[in-house]
Amino acid sequence: MAELSQLLRQTMQRRHLDAQALADRTGIRTPRIRVFAEDGARGPIRPTEEELAELAEALALPLPAVHEAAHVPEPASR
Repeated sequence: MAELSQLLRQTMQRRHLDAQALADRTGIRTPRIRVFAEDGARGPIRPTEEELAELAEALALPLPAVHEAAHVPEPASR
């Protein structure tokens, strides 16, 4: 699977969204979205679990795919 930055850039481009439009849909500040799209999840600013869920929902991506791209382990099923 792609790195988070690649996944975000490709999906935003496909959906004709820029960082501001995605920020409007999620409530995540525009500068944070720009950093995630440039540096991914391993940059100096890391997305929270809540932000990853908001990004997945706003971009109509499955949350497990976003977790995988962000290198976040999925919680164990009970």
